[in-house]
Amino acid sequence: MKLRPLHDRIVVKRAESEELTAGGLYIPETAKEKPQQAVVVAAGPGRALDNGQIRPPSVKVGDRVLFSMHAGREVKVDGETYLIMYEDDVLAVLEDR
Repeated sequence: MKLRPLHDRIVVKRAESEELTAGGLYIPETAKEKPQQAVVVAAGPGRALDNGQIRPPSVKVGDRVLFSMHAGREVKVDGETYLIMYEDDVLAVLEDR
């Protein structure tokens, strides 16, 4: 199944959280914070402006993004967990140096 977000929404897959601390201690699943980094897997066509034009999204498929902690809605599709959020929920695009 393929997810196709509408309007200015994007679909992201969270990055995996760390299993060990810097000191080498194991972090149990219940104590882990959900990561705030993700990879964009789909993007909608963009936001409709007042004049009827569509503004394309600023992010594209494959971008690594940073988003606020409570952004988006978690959904499961074919056993995979994704977040669907508005493009405005993205705080930054992470770029490699």
